[in-house]
Amino acid sequence: MTAAEEGAFIAAVKPLVDAIGGEILPPDEAGPDDVVLSWEGAEAVAVRLPQLADSLDHILAAMERRTGKPLADLDRKAKQEVVRTLEARGAFSVRHGVETVAGALGVSRFTVYNYLNREKQG
Repeated sequence: MTAAEEGAFIAAVKPLVDAIGGEILPPDEAGPDDVVLSWEGAEAVAVRLPQLADSLDHILAAMERRTGKPLADLDRKAKQEVVRTLEARGAFSVRHGVETVAGALGVSRFTVYNYLNREKQG
């Protein structure tokens, strides 16, 4: 793979790696838990996946960027939508996920559980 092809490949996968909070590395620096991506039979890059807890922080930061303001400043309905989105993405299977989300939303754990229960009842 030429340097130009490698650069194009990295540019193509970078938005996905950034979206998941991963890190791009040279393939020869890959550890056992990293994912090595190949292109046309040659190892192109390695991707270091984030720890689950780091992923949740990354997802919360991305949601905040999308809304253009701190999640704690959202109204109740918008916070409920955030909780629904996070539940669909598995955020509450992460240890301390409820506490992390509650802190980001500026609500109590009890409120997050209420939002989750309301969704299951409706």
